[in-house]
Amino acid sequence: MKVILLGTAAGGGFPQWNCACRLCKSGATPRTQDCVAISADGRGWYLLNASPDIRAQILATAALRAGPGPREIPLRGVLLTDAELDHSLGLLMLREAGGLPVWAPDSVLHALSRHFPARSIIDGYGGWDWSSTSDIKLDSLVVRALPVSDKRPKYARSSTEDGPWVAAYRVEDPATGGVFVYAPCLRGWPDGFDELTDGADLVLLDGTFYAPDEMSGATRAQVGDGAQLAMGHLPIAGPTGGLARIARRRAAHPGTRWAFTHLNNTNPVLDPASAEHAAVLAGGAELPGDGTEFTL
Repeated sequence: MKVILLGTAAGGGFPQWNCACRLCKSGATPRTQDCVAISADGRGWYLLNASPDIRAQILATAALRAGPGPREIPLRGVLLTDAELDHSLGLLMLREAGGLPVWAPDSVLHALSRHFPARSIIDGYGGWDWSSTSDIKLDSLVVRALPVSDKRPKYARSSTEDGPWVAAYRVEDPATGGVFVYAPCLRGWPDGFDELTDGADLVLLDGTFYAPDEMSGATRAQVGDGAQLAMGHLPIAGPTGGLARIARRRAAHPGTRWAFTHLNNTNPVLDPASAEHAAVLAGGAELPGDGTEFTL
């Protein structure tokens, strides 16, 4: 199984166009919005989320570019973890595909029909197929979805759907035994997540924020206490954060590689010279950039 990290930033990318914070002005390596491509054979590819940057991400990735026929594309489908715009807006950019299968939690499919009518827009451009995460078929790859959060997008606050609104995916390649887990949005460490990561070769984990209070404080973005928690992202640091969880899991599964993605523009790990960046690496995790490839 081949895995390509097309984008590794949170919504808005890094740097953000409307931000002049220290990090956004630092000159640190830019990152596009979170999106992953996976393939069992290197020829047919599936997207995990469809970011607003998907056109640039495809053109920057040789394996995803059109060919050899003049209108032949290697994309075979899309799996959505949630209904957030930074994970689903790219579907509109893929309208010229002529139709692709899309899998998502039921609440997400409902939101894309009623609250952000992407489905009705895209269906006018070809034969798109929309299916629940309970019935995912990606060639020879075996996929299992785990509901991880009930955090709904802002545009769907009036939705009557109870959720779950966010899923994580475990993708297994029976031919090689490779296992990849993708969880870019975690409000906490939900029941069943340990089992989802058991025996995984690579876990791509929510790294949106480094600290629990990152978006509050005099030198931060000052969005108000509690706002960061409401965004539904487990911080990297802290006694119950991602690094602490990884430390416990590494003892039982030393062969698993852990990496953080979905990095917000406020996250100090974006600066490779920062103490926070060093702390992540010392904790046994990685901070791969856009374009990083794995073979599992």
